[in-house]
Amino acid sequence: MSRDHRSHDCEPENLVGRRQDLALIDDLLDRPADAPGALLLSGEPGVGKTAMLNAVAQRASAAGVRILRAVGAEFETDMTYSGLNQLLLPLHEEIEALDDLYREALRVALGFGTGSPPRGLVVANATLALLRRAAAQQPLLLVVDDLPWIDRASSVILGLVTRRLAGTPVTFLAAARRGRGSFFDGAGLPEHEVLPLDHRSARRLVGFRHPDLAGNVVDRIVTAAQGNPLALLELPTALTGPQRAALERLPEVLPLGRRLEALFLARAAGLPPASRRLLLIAALDGTGDLALLQRAGRLPSVEATLVDLGPAEHDDLVRIDEGDHHLSFRHPLIRSAIVGASTTAERRAAHRTIADVLHEQLERRAWHLGEASVEPDEEVAALLERSAHQVVTRGDAFAAVRALTRAGHLSPAAPDRARRLAQAAFISADATGELVNASHLLEGARQAGTDDHASLYSAATAVHLMLNGTGDIDMAHHVMVNAIEKTLHRRDAYDPALDEALYVLMLLCHFGGRQELWHAFHGIVERVPDVSAVMTVSAAALGDPARVSAAALRGLDELLAGLSQESDPTRIVRVGTAGVYVDRLPGARDAARRIYSQEQDAGLPVKKLGVLPLLCQDAFNTGRWDETIRLADEGLLLREQVDYPSYTWYFRYEKALVAAARGDLGAAAETADAMTSWAVSRGAGQMMTAAAHLRVLTALADGDFESAFRHAEAISPAGTLARYVPHALWVVMDLVEAAVRTHRQAAATAHVRAVQEAGTASVSPRLALLVGGAAALAATANDEATALFERTLSLPGIDDWPFERARVTLAYGERLRKAKMTSAARRALLAALHIFEELGARPWADRAGRELRAAGWAARRASGSAALTPQESEVAHLAASGLTNKQIAEKLHLSHRTVSGHLYQVFPKLGITTRAALRDALADLDRQ
Repeated sequence: MSRDHRSHDCEPENLVGRRQDLALIDDLLDRPADAPGALLLSGEPGVGKTAMLNAVAQRASAAGVRILRAVGAEFETDMTYSGLNQLLLPLHEEIEALDDLYREALRVALGFGTGSPPRGLVVANATLALLRRAAAQQPLLLVVDDLPWIDRASSVILGLVTRRLAGTPVTFLAAARRGRGSFFDGAGLPEHEVLPLDHRSARRLVGFRHPDLAGNVVDRIVTAAQGNPLALLELPTALTGPQRAALERLPEVLPLGRRLEALFLARAAGLPPASRRLLLIAALDGTGDLALLQRAGRLPSVEATLVDLGPAEHDDLVRIDEGDHHLSFRHPLIRSAIVGASTTAERRAAHRTIADVLHEQLERRAWHLGEASVEPDEEVAALLERSAHQVVTRGDAFAAVRALTRAGHLSPAAPDRARRLAQAAFISADATGELVNASHLLEGARQAGTDDHASLYSAATAVHLMLNGTGDIDMAHHVMVNAIEKTLHRRDAYDPALDEALYVLMLLCHFGGRQELWHAFHGIVERVPDVSAVMTVSAAALGDPARVSAAALRGLDELLAGLSQESDPTRIVRVGTAGVYVDRLPGARDAARRIYSQEQDAGLPVKKLGVLPLLCQDAFNTGRWDETIRLADEGLLLREQVDYPSYTWYFRYEKALVAAARGDLGAAAETADAMTSWAVSRGAGQMMTAAAHLRVLTALADGDFESAFRHAEAISPAGTLARYVPHALWVVMDLVEAAVRTHRQAAATAHVRAVQEAGTASVSPRLALLVGGAAALAATANDEATALFERTLSLPGIDDWPFERARVTLAYGERLRKAKMTSAARRALLAALHIFEELGARPWADRAGRELRAAGWAARRASGSAALTPQESEVAHLAASGLTNKQIAEKLHLSHRTVSGHLYQVFPKLGITTRAALRDALADLDRQ
């Protein structure tokens, strides 16, 4: 047949991921004349066999192939030759051209005439003769769907015919469900199993047909469907609008549409009652524990044994692993179908049964009791509340919200109902990101009545809603302070709600960045004697890190040391956040990565948003700038899935830091302006300060020291460390350098004195590097400046902060050059240049290159004495190819410092100052 039917370059939307399957069928259609002309497609229900048959038939027809089709139907299985009648009906006029024996046999078999039933072999030969005759005029493709439902007589004839198609332009293509018996004898014929779609193709298919689904909803659909195309297309249709948009949480067992329910429940409908009861318990339990099923079966309400699972195994609905005594449903949607087909009474009874056998498992027992209850029950409600407190510390915020919501609805007393619903609302806003659900729960708590605990959770939830809406910091701060003040007047015992409320208030003070907000916070904390350790160190290290005490830093270090064993995501986020401005982020790195690497449905979307800025800033500080951009992009993508617009600015800020440092000054300035516009209307002083930091870095990169000084002073005036402005620490050297460059010596000296008196250098090696660099820049005598630079660059731990180290080294080289210490200046400038080029910090690399040229470096060119050693040559060529020092080190099994040392020797030998000049210099050397 012609190959014109191939069209793989344009894959049909409903056949996403089927390129290889279609290529196999195309090879069949284009087979050599003596090759077999038949193929059987098999696969699970809904896998797309019919869609493939339709697509192949459509493409073959367009290429000039004549299509003959038949579809098996259960009600026609007892009608002799009904399948053959469908297939050959388009050729009924050509039957008359056959010889008498074959003509009469087909007329009788197909119901076109009367007479004695013909023998099967005669009908088979007559069919083959008819097909060959028709194929002489036009190639034929026989397409048979649902082959197992084709009647016995037709199946026998088709089995005989398909073995005799070699040498003819007739092709046979059929499809059947995997594992279903058939009258068709396919022995010896090639068979191809149509497998479920891979993860990527599954997401593409859902995207084609349901582009409005939220990302996390797509993830859940793809997981449940397990690559089944029909399930991928049909599952979203059973969801409500809010569920599709991720504004409401999806049910634990996804509902099925009618087509899916009919498909996956057909075989379960005929099971014995005892089998169905056990399957429902297994479906609602979800663990597959055979011991649980065995215990449940002994109860009078069930009266079943594991033997009753036999019919379900025989029908391939479930599989039992004898090794670990575990039951699993063959497909997750079978579980959904079984739950969907049960009545509410049957489900409540099954939940009660499961709870009755789960004596030692609080969380699972509480949940099943909650599902089994229909009337208010304080005992069950209290059990659910206890279980919620346990699961939320493990990070399953969705389960905690679900348990507290159910506990609220089962609470007989209004104050208990209000407290539980308010706490559910808070967790929903603080951890899951479901702000719409949080709003609904908050309204339910308000309708239930007032309670101190409920008021605190309600206020904290309202603040989350305000900050991610149009509300401002001052209003949110007022709401939170009032709620806490009312509670403190009547507080007589430890209250976890107060802990949460205090932390939310502290964050508001941080976001606002104004002293008056912090004064109210400290006034409240003074009246709370048992403030948590996390709260204490956060208020000190995050609130006013310029004045953080040594005791607070020791406390923070102890908390960071405990994160390796910490499972509570909230605690990890809070401890990590406390370390941002005092350079403790490396201590939280592994724990933060643990949270971010958890599955999408782990109930932690907001906590993931919380750790991503920490990972971004840590990567920027330690010179992993490409990782900063990647993580920030992932954060922006996650932010689209979670309705927390305020987090957008964290990730845009991190990307803008890299942009400014690498010379994309327009992008950095645009982000700074956008941040300022958003922050001004909300009173978010901390964000305005972050925008000013971007402007400082942008101005320095552009060599505009006047603007840099102005923006740095907007953060913290020269000679002071502004209170409650954490960024004041980050711009210490920036302000001093800009002051020196603009001839404001008094301002530079005053600022150095202020940070030295504050003991800023003792906070971290990075801040010690910045303070030392600032002091050296401000020194007026060359001897004093040189000594300060050398002392600063010999400090321990500064290699972890490459950008700051390179900037101090650059300033050192500039000072040496101006002091006519040319040789030492070149060494320093070249060392700085290497780091800047590794980082991609083009403005600073260019500045170092200019200084090197000013030191006469570019005038030197390779000479006979400047020949490269073999290893220097190898390192130089790899660097010229674009590899980084780290990549070169891995390739040559060297340390990155050894690679840097070789390049340090190579540059002067070649008479160059930048990595970009390596390629041309090496080419010149080769020509010489």
